[in-house]
Amino acid sequence: MKTLSRLFENNRKWASRITESDPSFFQSLAWQQHPEFLWIGCSDSRVPANEIVGLLPGEMFVHRNVANLVVSTDMNCLSAIQFAVDVLRVPHIIVCGHYGCGGVLATLREQRLGLVDNWLSHVQDVRAKYRVEIEALPTESERHDRLCELNVIEQVANVCQTTIVRDAWARGQSLVVHGWIYSLGDGLLRDLGMCIADERELAACHDSALDGILEQFQI
Repeated sequence: MKTLSRLFENNRKWASRITESDPSFFQSLAWQQHPEFLWIGCSDSRVPANEIVGLLPGEMFVHRNVANLVVSTDMNCLSAIQFAVDVLRVPHIIVCGHYGCGGVLATLREQRLGLVDNWLSHVQDVRAKYRVEIEALPTESERHDRLCELNVIEQVANVCQTTIVRDAWARGQSLVVHGWIYSLGDGLLRDLGMCIADERELAACHDSALDGILEQFQI
């Protein structure tokens, strides 16, 4: 009970700080939301979406899952994308992974964690696709970082290949899909070079982003 009481106290202090800076903030927020961004990120507690980009509540629509995956059979993620694109009309979708991802590391080590292993099989697919590039790296730390990056690139491609995003582009809706990665070590974001505003850009952008990663490690 002590821990839960602390959370309620923190909430009261947070709401008070917001109200002091903008007395009408919560009244305006309760009326409607107009976010410019959909964030698809990892559930990891060390990667708080709004905080690391300095945005207030209402400015970012967020979907999070273990290892920031976008899977064609995941109705939860697809529903979030559809609502963000078709209803909220966000102009930007950001897929953000992070270095040090536990789900990615478990995949790299072929560890058994339980039910989540079924979910992480999608990361295993990425690992298998780029096995040569990953195994060419000398240390586990480098291989872990590489798989985190490759996973983001593949999930961006998955977003772009959904019927939701393809239909939005077909009707001329302004929508850009981005691939970023976050460093737990310094709190900074890195753009992985996946910035796609049209279905026709996907293949070339995908290849360019891969080249950028490979050149960084001189493989």
